[in-house]
Amino acid sequence: MIQERYREPLSWQALSAVLLAMFAITVGYGIVLPILPFLIERLAGTADTTILSRHTGLLTGTYILAIFLFAPLWGRVSDRRGRRPVMLLGLIGFATTVGLFALVERLPLLYLGRFLDGAFAAAIAPSAYALVGDHAPSKEWRAHRFALINIAGTVGFFVGPLLGGLVLSGTSLFADVTDPAFSAPFFATSVLSAVAALAVWGLTSETAQRQGQATAEKRFERAAILRLWVIAFVTALAVGAFEVGLSLRGKLILGMDAYQIGMMFTECSLVMFVVQALVFSPLINPELTRRFITPGLALLAVGLVVVPLVSSSITMIVAVALVAASAGILSPIVTYWVSLGAGKTQGADLGQVTAAASLGQAIGSAAGGLLFNVAVLPNAGFTVASLVVAAGLVASLGLPRLLGQPSAGAEPLALVHPPSSADCLATEATLKAGRHPHEHR
Repeated sequence: MIQERYREPLSWQALSAVLLAMFAITVGYGIVLPILPFLIERLAGTADTTILSRHTGLLTGTYILAIFLFAPLWGRVSDRRGRRPVMLLGLIGFATTVGLFALVERLPLLYLGRFLDGAFAAAIAPSAYALVGDHAPSKEWRAHRFALINIAGTVGFFVGPLLGGLVLSGTSLFADVTDPAFSAPFFATSVLSAVAALAVWGLTSETAQRQGQATAEKRFERAAILRLWVIAFVTALAVGAFEVGLSLRGKLILGMDAYQIGMMFTECSLVMFVVQALVFSPLINPELTRRFITPGLALLAVGLVVVPLVSSSITMIVAVALVAASAGILSPIVTYWVSLGAGKTQGADLGQVTAAASLGQAIGSAAGGLLFNVAVLPNAGFTVASLVVAAGLVASLGLPRLLGQPSAGAEPLALVHPPSSADCLATEATLKAGRHPHEHR
């Protein structure tokens, strides 16, 4: 069993700024989901289901594709230049592009806006997780703080679709207010991102960001890391296909309005919130989470098959909850174990797993739209996603054993608990010797 050298934990003030940053970014993503088919219908000037489904999938995939391209770059930059500058640049850029996105009146510009949104959003997750990982005094502390980051993102995903659906449904009751209905949520998201940037600037000290970089070498064999990337990819692909398919199925088949579609995504967020809080709670040893990967993938594959087959409200709630619960625990578990084995390159490794997940979600989102009306294979988007998840399940077999074995070059780390009085005396001795420990705000 690998244990971690004690490091000074990140302060609650700094952690709050990180959580606000994750919340703002996911609000900006989720707010578009219930609005996008209606926005495309207005800009394209058509209600043709094939055109709407194609652009819905491709636009969602464009955002995620940008994250795939830029997340590894942002992660490497954060390793070299610090976490805070990267987070600040990402938040300020995101606030600017989302604000401009609200003014778009042409479909090609809509694609450009979503790509820029994703490019700046890609800076947040790798830097946020790496900053927390830099200051993890134990695996338990890391797991619980990662859970808070995941929950902040989930809450943002909860608020985003709900806000988008409410605003669009509410303002559409009045005449000649179509444009405000689409622009108001984006302006609100822009302001929220700017506030998050101010919080990161004021509460996250630069001196705290490099404390964790002198850590051990990578702690897992390469095969384990590659399998985690595969699982991140297939899980995100399933989520992308599910999100787009759920949105299109709700509008084009079940006849739901934007508010009702938003409520389905709200259910997803609530379920994810509950399962993440439970899996990474003090009740469960973080070591056990690696054993949840294979069962989670199995449940995800089943849920994707069931969702398009049900039509009643109760069965739909159960099917959506099944997908949300399984996907909700898989992503944070993968992120946690990648961070645990990252060693000196927290930002780069977390950027790469973010890129793998983003590529999966981009492909899944595009496939969810392109395969929606395929007559040869009914429910093709959900079915193909389920088959890909089944392939990921095969890759997960034996992974818990690999994650339980440190790599040959891993440095043994022993101290898990906060420093004792003897450790304090040792620190005092280093000060008298003229060496200075890391400061933390």
